[in-house]
Amino acid sequence: MTALDDLILSYKDEFLHDLDELLRIQSVSAEGADVPSQALEWMLQKAESFGLKTKNIDGIAGHAEYGEGERICGVLTHLDVVPVNRKDWSCEPFALTRKDGRMFGRGVCDDKGPALAALYCLRALKESGSKGNRVRVIFGTSEEIGMQDMTTYFENEPVPDMSFTPDSEYGICRAEKGIMHIEISSEKANNTALMQFIAGSANNVVPDTAYAILDCSDYEENNIQRLADAHGKGAFDLRFTIDGLKVTAHGKAAHACEPHKGVNAAAALAEVICPVLGAEAVGDLCTFINYCIGRETNGRSMGIKMRDSVSGELTLTLSRVHITEREAKAVIDVRYPVSFLEEVVLYQIRKVAAREGLKVTLLDGEKPLSLDENAPIVRVLEEAYESVTGEKPDLYTTGGGTYARMLGGKGVAFGPTFKGDDTRIHNSDESIDEENFFKHFRICMAAMKGLFEYGE
Repeated sequence: MTALDDLILSYKDEFLHDLDELLRIQSVSAEGADVPSQALEWMLQKAESFGLKTKNIDGIAGHAEYGEGERICGVLTHLDVVPVNRKDWSCEPFALTRKDGRMFGRGVCDDKGPALAALYCLRALKESGSKGNRVRVIFGTSEEIGMQDMTTYFENEPVPDMSFTPDSEYGICRAEKGIMHIEISSEKANNTALMQFIAGSANNVVPDTAYAILDCSDYEENNIQRLADAHGKGAFDLRFTIDGLKVTAHGKAAHACEPHKGVNAAAALAEVICPVLGAEAVGDLCTFINYCIGRETNGRSMGIKMRDSVSGELTLTLSRVHITEREAKAVIDVRYPVSFLEEVVLYQIRKVAAREGLKVTLLDGEKPLSLDENAPIVRVLEEAYESVTGEKPDLYTTGGGTYARMLGGKGVAFGPTFKGDDTRIHNSDESIDEENFFKHFRICMAAMKGLFEYGE
């Protein structure tokens, strides 16, 4: 182990204390900007206590910096997290829990733990007394809802010459699929028996719970119960309310970049109520959800099933549904291969939706990223990974969306998780193997040292 390894490992108890404090800030960006801004302020104050230079940009983003010279290198991290369904957690989600060799808490992997680790690595560079490039640990607060934070940051600060973001997994992610969040809506809510259909709290998560309130007959209720039972025990609950029959579907959350790892409660609910009540009773949007999306994750029924050799298959996730007696809209998350165009995918979705009289609106989108395998940042990270693990990292692609795509080909995603570690990111009981996390800490330190010394 190097002297820097020894230094960062000596911080362990202090780091774990600080990580617990940071996790307790409930910075769910989908619920507003105030609390994520508090997490940013906490992080910058911590950086200042380490003697690092800091800058806060409009409470949306900021950085801590050490080093000199004209070359700027970056580590991009985010402090916002996705929502929590507390009843599905085995421990307090907004705190650090250590048990069975793992660290639990919302953001422990994505991305508060890695963000704090990067800050501690910057501290180690400063305390080592070395001279090198300017290295910035950059913090954002809205990565989970569209990355407007980095748009604002780079309107005020230069894009670093070389960067990585510890917001994926090892080895080195050289390509990221394009991402679109698309709203599909009906001009009028023409559902006569479907009083409500509600699912999802974030655009990039497979919903684990969905419910519908129905005005239906006893015969229809019995048929819905029969279809629900076919899904297995615990998948559905049926009960009467003052407003009608409430049918609740239970699934399994997952990140929308890997929808096959989840069970989509909204799609399952549509599958149960549509055949029984019929298209006129549930309305155009619910019918469209059932027949053109369903539980597919590859967009086949929408006519957008596609793949390429670099980044694999397109994925499609039904992430949110909001149908009432006054409005009907749903959101889908689409991640398309790097060699395809956003316009082509969107055209096909609009074409299919138009047949059912539905409107399609692009809420936000991120273009694909593809980086040459011989790029300087790739070589720096390869050396860092090998210096700690003794192995060469694989180059891979992902459907996940990270800050790397904001860097104009000057950065990639790198860590913090390792293959085979079920971290349950965007799910209940998000966690990471503690030994793996501190291995990541060492790799991050080696990578930041490589950026610090690059060209010197």
